[in-house]
Amino acid sequence: MKNNEDEKDSCQDQKSMKYVICVPDGCADLPVPELDGRTPLEVANMPNLDSLAAKSILGRAEVIPSGMPPGSDVGNMSIFGYDPSQYHTGRAPIEVAALGIKLRPDQTAFRCNFVKVVDGVMIDYAGGNPSSDEAEKVIAQLNRELGNPDEGISFLPGVSFRNAMIAPMDFVDAVCVPPHDLTGDPVVLPSGRSGQKISDLMAASEEILAASNLEATGIWLWGQGTQPQLPSFSEVNGVNAGLVTAVDLVRGIGKLAEMKVCDIPGATGWYDTDYEGKRDMALRELEGGLDLFIIHVEATDEAGHAGNVEAKVESLENWDSRILKGLISGLEDLGPWRMLMLPDHATPLTLRTHTPDPVPYLLFDSEKDSDGGVFTEIGVSEMPLTQGYQLMKALLAN
Repeated sequence: MKNNEDEKDSCQDQKSMKYVICVPDGCADLPVPELDGRTPLEVANMPNLDSLAAKSILGRAEVIPSGMPPGSDVGNMSIFGYDPSQYHTGRAPIEVAALGIKLRPDQTAFRCNFVKVVDGVMIDYAGGNPSSDEAEKVIAQLNRELGNPDEGISFLPGVSFRNAMIAPMDFVDAVCVPPHDLTGDPVVLPSGRSGQKISDLMAASEEILAASNLEATGIWLWGQGTQPQLPSFSEVNGVNAGLVTAVDLVRGIGKLAEMKVCDIPGATGWYDTDYEGKRDMALRELEGGLDLFIIHVEATDEAGHAGNVEAKVESLENWDSRILKGLISGLEDLGPWRMLMLPDHATPLTLRTHTPDPVPYLLFDSEKDSDGGVFTEIGVSEMPLTQGYQLMKALLAN
């Protein structure tokens, strides 16, 4: 007859492996003068992450394939296990998928930022970071005054400054610079065959924004493309997955991959996001039957774009104290587990924009200690380069 310890061990053996992917968006960086030449990952006080790293496989991942734009669309597609060079068609179509919109073959989608431009200079790519309710009212006004059902032009509300526009395919042929690449610099208007009509819409929005209560002075259209076709995540990987995020782009990848997309009221996509809520959602869903869960937090990326050193360090420390600490203990209660942690790209504070540089990754297995190391840019700088989309297979490998 088994004693209690034997029964406990038997139950533990029967529990299936749980998987968590942690995505601190844009957290990788370059040396920062204000941090004495160190990066935020080197400076931040993250004892829980350090403890994991000491027992993990660490490495260097190319989440942005060579020649592709270093955006969150490409990077997160890699993290989700899809080769962007095969599946990526543009950023905005992924975002409208998060809104439940399926584009027709004759339609394209644009990201529609609220922005603040003064004397031809991009002052704020986030237009003062309005609330979603405030933004939705202005989007409704844009639809009334600039939308054109006959021509197939419509505006869609998203989260805060991140909104979308659907347009006919003759709008797609343009070169549109992401607004976060222009912070503090003169604006570069869209070029190419469709550039003028896109610029005209952006100019027409200025009068509407001037009459609103937002800090934004207009809209910025970019990231256009057609809707991608992703195979089902569960069919490809043999596990059921879910995610939580405040960013429509990440939600859209999840929806296109037929994953469970979870919402919490406190997910803002800003520094004040609900870290604990995301942690608790992951644990509830894993306990409730999901095999894999992705936690995405945007705060580190926004701090990078703003050049806000203090906020980027604090956002990393929030990851450690407000997510990892309780997440690790909660996962231990569920049985064996593995974790993959990596950003979707680098957003250096000194550049205030994304770069295609390789990023550090961490792969932890609760049942097997590895040699370990330090989860920083310099800590993995001498390690072989791994393609980002291949890490999903490494996480799920038997």
